[in-house]
Amino acid sequence: MTEPEQSAPQGLTALFATEESAEQPAASLQRRFWAMSSGFWRGKSAGAAWLLTGAIIALVGANIAIQYGINRWNRYFFDALDAHDPGRISFAMLLFAALAAGAILAMVAQVFCRLTLQARWRRWLTGSLAGQWLAGRRFYQMSIAVPELDSPEFRMTDDVRIATEPIVDFAIGLSNAVLMAAVFVGVLWNAGGSITFMGFTIPGYLVVCAALYGGLTSGVMIFLGRPLIRYTERKNAAEAQVRFELVRVRENAESIALIGGEEGEERQLGGTLDEALGRWRWVVWQQSLMTFIIHGNTILAPVLPLLLGAPKYLSGEMSLGQLMQIAAAFVQVQLAFNWLVENYIRLAEWSASADRVVALWTTLRRLAREDEEERITLTESPDEAIHLRNLSVHQYGGRVVINGAEASFQPGEKILIKGDSGAGKSTLIRAVAGLWPWGNGEVQIPRGARVMFVPQRPYIANGTLKAALSYPDPPDDSQHQAMLDALHRCGLRHLAGRLDDEERWDKTLSGGEQQRVAFARLLLQKPEIVVMDEATSALDEASQDSMMSLFKHELADVMLLSIGHRPGLEEYHERVVELVRKPRGAQMQDEGEPPRRSGRLSNLLRRALRPRPSPDPAGRHEA
Repeated sequence: MTEPEQSAPQGLTALFATEESAEQPAASLQRRFWAMSSGFWRGKSAGAAWLLTGAIIALVGANIAIQYGINRWNRYFFDALDAHDPGRISFAMLLFAALAAGAILAMVAQVFCRLTLQARWRRWLTGSLAGQWLAGRRFYQMSIAVPELDSPEFRMTDDVRIATEPIVDFAIGLSNAVLMAAVFVGVLWNAGGSITFMGFTIPGYLVVCAALYGGLTSGVMIFLGRPLIRYTERKNAAEAQVRFELVRVRENAESIALIGGEEGEERQLGGTLDEALGRWRWVVWQQSLMTFIIHGNTILAPVLPLLLGAPKYLSGEMSLGQLMQIAAAFVQVQLAFNWLVENYIRLAEWSASADRVVALWTTLRRLAREDEEERITLTESPDEAIHLRNLSVHQYGGRVVINGAEASFQPGEKILIKGDSGAGKSTLIRAVAGLWPWGNGEVQIPRGARVMFVPQRPYIANGTLKAALSYPDPPDDSQHQAMLDALHRCGLRHLAGRLDDEERWDKTLSGGEQQRVAFARLLLQKPEIVVMDEATSALDEASQDSMMSLFKHELADVMLLSIGHRPGLEEYHERVVELVRKPRGAQMQDEGEPPRRSGRLSNLLRRALRPRPSPDPAGRHEA
């Protein structure tokens, strides 16, 4: 077997390398995880958190007391058997029933409190991470700044679950182990007494044997198990890559199907699956070695104290009840000493998932700190216009895309932004819309103005068509007629009877229909400023004219900033701003009013000469 890195395909190795957090390299994973998650015991959630924690601590103590009572019962019961005393045996059975009932009730209450604490802590941490992810549009910025940080949604769900639930179990188990060791070491010391071996008297010899045995098994487990954490992390990263590729195929299903890319995708996925399987083999091998120790300890631990106590029992120095008592106590001490042995595999799994969650938290904190550094600032405009003041837009890595832009856009003005591919047009309008923070300078937006961004592929929310039209606002029944009017105006009258239907509208509607839905939203929400990026690319020319004419009639008062390369767009804009590439970043040049076609006759000729699109079966006219 060779180390898994040697067989890793290019790209995967780089992905796995990102799992190590770059922040606070000297800080342990445990400290960083606690810094991230300990807020659950502060703030609004603190009351319930501490109540559940206190209840669990009390129940752990109660369980230890009951286990000690059962240990004492062992001595009493077997001494009664040895004495052939029916009365004592009957009393022992009644006593055991009471102890068993107490043990069951304490365990049920502990399980209830444990599961409740785990669920609440997980809910709090997932909510905290999701809040940071959504705040300041970091979910968008992270896809650009840290594209190698795979599956943030999986980290906030499954990885958070795996990282929080075991911590509660570990805390309960470790507390139980420490208290159990403290109580039952005393039992072994007192009940086992001392033994003379080769002229030497060893006081509390069973305690010495238990410590040596526990130290040996724990030491071997740590030695064998150390690589498991690394292997589990790599295995989890490989599984994340498999999920990523499957999601990518689903999201690009149509494009892959149209070009017949199934075999290529199958080959790529097969290679990733082989890599994941190779990393699984290392985990399987390591867990097999550790199971040898765990299972061997399970078989040997109950027998060893009987062998150690047999000489004193046979010599008459120890009763049968004492022998059974120390056997039970020895097992409890071994369970305590071997807590690490029993939980090492789960610790490895926890470490792998906790590292992925901490990496996400660290990235979100870094992006939050960067928000406080030199950034494009959005401020309030002194009038009703948008002003760009010495605006420079950078790539995330620092490369200047647009340098020193100065411009003012007046209310109701329609501006077309042009430029060569890669000149920074889309980046500029994202900066104006507040999506792109990297750079410096100032964007002044009128106070209270609502800005709506219309991308090439509009987002269509799940649920009813009514919810998709009103998004991001909740649907309002009072807008029912306005929605019908907007559907009719935007060429979607065939959907008028389906406002309350629930569908995956992003899959049901064609690309052109989705762009028409985005224009229908504009009619419903009537923003003061609209920013568009190739928003008519899926429409035929007649449909484009119909949608853009909204800005001459129903939306005439709206300020429009748009990017588009389709012919005929110029006539719907009053002003053209061009980005011209320069060595130190593109410069903005205002061309003023675009050239207009010569009157209505030219427009009629253009419409008459262009080919007519064929209607689809539903009566739609999108290209």
